[in-house]
Amino acid sequence: MKKILVTIPVREKDRKFLEEKGKEFQFCYRTKEEITVSDVVDAEIILGNIPVELVPKAKKLKFLQLDSAGSTEYTASGVLMPDTKLANATGAYGLAISEYMLAGVLMLRKKLHLYQKNMEQHLWKDEGEVLSIRDSVTLVVGLGDIGSQFAEKMHALGSEVIGVRKHKAARPDYIKEVCQQEDLDRLLPKADIVACCMPGTGETAGMFDLERMKKMKPGAILINVGRGSLIPGEALKKMLVEGHLGGAILDVTEEEPLPADSPLWDLPNLLITPHVSGNYHMRQILDTVVKIAGENLEAFLDGKELVNEVDLCTGYRKFKA
Repeated sequence: MKKILVTIPVREKDRKFLEEKGKEFQFCYRTKEEITVSDVVDAEIILGNIPVELVPKAKKLKFLQLDSAGSTEYTASGVLMPDTKLANATGAYGLAISEYMLAGVLMLRKKLHLYQKNMEQHLWKDEGEVLSIRDSVTLVVGLGDIGSQFAEKMHALGSEVIGVRKHKAARPDYIKEVCQQEDLDRLLPKADIVACCMPGTGETAGMFDLERMKKMKPGAILINVGRGSLIPGEALKKMLVEGHLGGAILDVTEEEPLPADSPLWDLPNLLITPHVSGNYHMRQILDTVVKIAGENLEAFLDGKELVNEVDLCTGYRKFKA
């Protein structure tokens, strides 16, 4: 019997939903930690991420539906067979991660991180002037689901939002201007908040290096929820220590886990979280991942167009104008 391997942490209702879509298949459920080579070898369809080193062993694999928005590791040469369909879970994480980004901006702009430290020391101390989101300029680099939801939230609070994206597309009402990546250096000096929501690819590695960060507006906040490879840690350290940047928010770092002896932990005005802004920490994420997986399973079996299909050559979702 044909086999579907599921590594999404599904509930009983989710199993019924998925199995209704693939009635002719045998479903095998595993956690990501439980997966073995034998689980992968016979799978024709996999719903959820598996260790990338196991993927080439899945010789029968016709469709891989990731439960992550990122897909870079799976598009590397030799990982998937050229005729295997790949789709990601874009659309599942925008709500959670955009709220995380907003919380981080408010924390730094209102100096709540300083008051938290003062509280730990039982110190009653006024930390001085704070900043508003209203009348600020927000530059969102990467206008996918996450970047777009963050842009909409910042606009609602009175920030002027500029977007940067790879492909030309219609401008949403909540964004003043949509530009392409070649405009980035021109835009950086204008922005009070710069949010990186880009995937990790060869093209984006080191995108925010020292020279580029120097072009940012003094006192600006830099956010990275894309991939740690976008921002070199040493360059960020220099910009924060010298005070050129007003702060940074990292949910991703160059090396993960971030070593305990990394100097990043002790930098001023830096908020670090261990790649947890998405994950499955909000119920809505799992709900949406299961919905995407089920609908794409049905579409694949019916020979229809997939949602979030990834181009194996570029590592990006196939763009629809």
